[in-house]
Amino acid sequence: MLLSPALDAQLRRDSELSIFDYDRRLDRPTQQITEFLNHRRTEFDLDLDLQLARGFRREVLTRMQTIPYGHTQSYRQLATDTDRPGAARAVGAACSRNPIVLVIPCHRVIRTDGSVGEYAGGIATKKSLLRMEAR
Repeated sequence: MLLSPALDAQLRRDSELSIFDYDRRLDRPTQQITEFLNHRRTEFDLDLDLQLARGFRREVLTRMQTIPYGHTQSYRQLATDTDRPGAARAVGAACSRNPIVLVIPCHRVIRTDGSVGEYAGGIATKKSLLRMEAR
């Protein structure tokens, strides 16, 4: 369980136990995601490790990061932008295996006809994120 720095400090003052250690490497991503969800951030500034994503999937994940806040791009256009114009389904597969949703904004990738398409977090969540960014 992650603790806020304030709660962590209080618990350390009240106890000599060291079980309250947590990984501070998550502070920055947590802060940025919170800012994003509270409409105070439109871009993430995080060092991402995509070494487990290879080939076309990695290209798609990298390209998705360039889709601006409040904009969308079709699976087909994303495939074309990665020099594989017939690979829209493969783009969809890469989106479905996105390990860092929100930060790598697969919710911004929609169908060519303008419908939202699928989303690992559910279609309602994808629509909600797109509405949030449209404001």
